[in-house]
Amino acid sequence: MIKIPQAIYNKIIEHSKNDYPLEACGYLVGNDENVIDIIKMTNIDKSNEHFTFDPKEQFQAVKYARQKGANLIAVYHSHPASPARMSKEDIRLANDTSIKYLIYSVSEDKLKCFSIDKEKNVTEELIEIV
Repeated sequence: MIKIPQAIYNKIIEHSKNDYPLEACGYLVGNDENVIDIIKMTNIDKSNEHFTFDPKEQFQAVKYARQKGANLIAVYHSHPASPARMSKEDIRLANDTSIKYLIYSVSEDKLKCFSIDKEKNVTEELIEIV
């Protein structure tokens, strides 16, 4: 499970719609399952089918989370025209089993959360908006 404050949930949706038709991406900062902040990232691929973080921004995100006494607990990105599910590409690139992966489908107006294990098994997780 992941607990997301309503204001941060709204920012994920807004970021996804503002970057449409490209994939929006970013991190959620928190402790355990509790999200406390959002870090919007630049999709340097400028693609509607995949995303890549800017390495300099990634380093700054890690520093920011540490300054907050927190961690990067989730990656979020949007699917402009496809469902909120882990695509084959998402699964292939999901190498960190310690974080959650959130996908917002702009076309479905739906946010889903997933975890992945070392064998690349995907499990849908509950999202609680607080």
